[in-house]
Amino acid sequence: MTSGARVKNPPRPSQPAAPPERTAGDVRQSVLNIDDEKDVHYSFRRLLEKEPLDIQSAESGDEGIRQARKSRPDLIVMDIRMGQQSGLDTLKELRLMNPKQVVIMMTAYGTSQTAIEAMKLGAYDYVLKPFDIPQLKELLFEALAAARAMKQIVAFPTKLNAEEIRQTIVGNSTAMQQVYKLIGQVAPTSTTILITGESGTGKELVARAIYQNGSRVNKPFIAINCAAIPENLLESELFGHEKGAFTGALAQRIGKFEQCDGGTLFLDEIGDMPMTTQTKILRVLQEGEISRVGNNQSIKTDVRIIAATNKDLWQAVQRKEFREDLFYRLNVVRLNLPPLRERSTDVPILISYFINKFRLKHPTGPSQIADEAVAAIQRHPWPGNVRELENCIQRAMVLAAGNTITLANLPEEISRGHRTPASKEPSSIPVFSAAVPAGEPTGAAASAAKAAPGTDPGKNALAHAVETLFEFARRDKQFKIIDAAERELIVRALAETSGNQVQAAKLLGITRATLRKRVDKFGIQKRMAID
Repeated sequence: MTSGARVKNPPRPSQPAAPPERTAGDVRQSVLNIDDEKDVHYSFRRLLEKEPLDIQSAESGDEGIRQARKSRPDLIVMDIRMGQQSGLDTLKELRLMNPKQVVIMMTAYGTSQTAIEAMKLGAYDYVLKPFDIPQLKELLFEALAAARAMKQIVAFPTKLNAEEIRQTIVGNSTAMQQVYKLIGQVAPTSTTILITGESGTGKELVARAIYQNGSRVNKPFIAINCAAIPENLLESELFGHEKGAFTGALAQRIGKFEQCDGGTLFLDEIGDMPMTTQTKILRVLQEGEISRVGNNQSIKTDVRIIAATNKDLWQAVQRKEFREDLFYRLNVVRLNLPPLRERSTDVPILISYFINKFRLKHPTGPSQIADEAVAAIQRHPWPGNVRELENCIQRAMVLAAGNTITLANLPEEISRGHRTPASKEPSSIPVFSAAVPAGEPTGAAASAAKAAPGTDPGKNALAHAVETLFEFARRDKQFKIIDAAERELIVRALAETSGNQVQAAKLLGITRATLRKRVDKFGIQKRMAID
């Protein structure tokens, strides 16, 4: 990985060092320390002994190469000066063996030239002995996160398996099928991609899927949130800086563009990027060059940019908050992720996925969810999208007393059918309708848009829902339209009336006896198992 060589850790945004996030089932990450000084090995183990990491040691470059070939560590921390084979020579061999290997170089004899040489050879970073312990730990966790991001495979939906610990893009709706197709089309290219969508729709997952299926998969993938870094530090984080470039710049620092040379850089929340930084990003896209803060010398870089935003960038251009020329450079291929309310047919699949996911951490947790709870979840507008749904399911699993998530375990605004203003928008769709490709109106909005003057929009909405059911039937020969529609209508009516069968029958225009027969026919009980 062509990456961050630097003589000493520069100032970073102040936040406590934290170990890499892990979920149940994750394999422990491993760190290999290559150094010819035994005291360093001892100190390194003491530094990380309380962290969920496997620490390995090698006392020479040759031994380190043999061990790396055998154990394939997530991170290698290596001295630059060692016996017969130097750290730089060892780095060359390690990178030939595994182009995605994350390596941090360390030495007590740092010069700008060795830092630059280490960067050219693909080191992730370069630090001086003696170490600033908190900053070193922060750097180690950052490097481990980068290693994990490059190894994670973003799966496309198949039959979900609770034993899979892979990150998964979940959804079989028409809208998500369009997303998958576009990922497959753009991934093999080096084209700049702009991913748009509301918060919580999974923009970073899609960026990683593009990377994993692209031609740069053996090169670095680095994600940076433009909104999370203070404005005065963002430019340094992206482009690096020279010693003395500003107050607190005590040493040269290599930025993310140099770290990511040959790879993919994901710029999340690019709509929050300051105008001054936007100018430099434009230069990268136009000329493939950057310059560090405090230095006018141009540095060539080959980086594929995937940008993401939850803002309307064109509106930001109109307000003079975003450069118009940068907008056109980023908007080469736009991939819009639909909000969850526009793909409600994916909600049961997502519920199943999240229950299985959380049961990996807590195997004794509930494995079922009541029908009325599913119906309540489906009619909620989910302004926070998939992320909000995930949090809701996790909360419900914690509160559930038995093996079943019930309506009472859901937040009050969901269990009582409270509709936020978002649910009153035309994008609200029936429980049994499927999403349509992003950018098109859905549900009643789609129907009303197509309705001829003087026609009833409600009838058009019903026609749209019927067409959706026929679309399912054309794809799945086992799908029975009448049964599916009847079951969903009954579940919805029972949810609307809090399980009161008399009121539900009246709402449906049938007798209570007929309702009971349908309930028995479709096996609508107090609960619905998660397959």
